[in-house]
Amino acid sequence: MATLVRTDYNFEGQKSVYHGKVRDVYDINDDILVMIATDRISAFDVILPKGIPSKGQVLNQIAASFLDATADIVPNWKLATPDPMVTVGLKCEGFRVEMIIRGYLTGSAWREYQAGCRELCGVRLPDGMRENERFPEPIITPTTKADAGHDENISREEIIAQGIVSKEDYETMERYTRALFARGTEIAASKGLILVDTKYEFGKRDGKVILIDEIHTPDSSRYFYAEGYEERFEKGEPQRQLSKEFVRQWLIDHNFMGKAGE
Repeated sequence: MATLVRTDYNFEGQKSVYHGKVRDVYDINDDILVMIATDRISAFDVILPKGIPSKGQVLNQIAASFLDATADIVPNWKLATPDPMVTVGLKCEGFRVEMIIRGYLTGSAWREYQAGCRELCGVRLPDGMRENERFPEPIITPTTKADAGHDENISREEIIAQGIVSKEDYETMERYTRALFARGTEIAASKGLILVDTKYEFGKRDGKVILIDEIHTPDSSRYFYAEGYEERFEKGEPQRQLSKEFVRQWLIDHNFMGKAGE
C-alpha cells in the first residue's frame, strides 16, 4: 500500500515549512498553520525509513476528536480538519518544553527505575514498585523540546529557574496537563482502555496558554487494554497495549536504540 512520507507544497501566503518527525507544518502568513500528518514513524527521536499505510489519517482524526473533546478544559489551536490527514489551526509561540504525564511505571521510566533511579525530573519515585504498576498519583516528567536529536529530561524547578517558561505559565501548563490527562483517562476507560502516559505541547497566543499539536494518539501516548490488566500485572506478564513500545523494544533488542536505522 502507498504511504505518504514527505510533502512539498507551496501554499499561497506560505512563509516556511517544518518537517518534523511525523508531521509537516506549513506556516501561512505567520498566522495559520497547516499541519499534515504523514505516515512516517519515529522511535528514540529517529525517523524510521519506511512509512505505515494510513497511519497519518488515523492519528490526525484521533487527535482532532480529542481536541474537540477537551476544548472546554483548555483552548486549543485547531480551526478545521479539511482532509483526514490535515489539521488547520492558529499559529502559537510554542514553549520549549513537552509536558509528559505518567500514570503507570513503564517504558523509559521503568528502564531508569530498573537501573536504580528513584528520582525522575525532580519527582521522587517510591521504592518497591514493579513494572506497569500504577503510581499513587500521576507524575509530570517534562522534557526540553529539541529541534533535532534527543529531548532531555528536566525538572519543574530547572525550567522555571532557567527562564525556559515563566512560573505562571508553567503552573498553567501543569494544571491543564493534569485536567487533560483526567479527561483522557475517562474517555479511554469508556472504550476499555487505560491511558498509561502521554505528552502535551503548549504555546502562547494573545497572552493565553494554548494547547497545540496533537493529543492522546498512540503516537504520543501509551494505552493498555483494561481487560486482563490486573491478572497480567500480578503474574508479571507484559501488558497488551496500543503504543509504539513494540517498535522501541525491537530496536533495543537489535541494538538500534537511539541510532539511525537501515
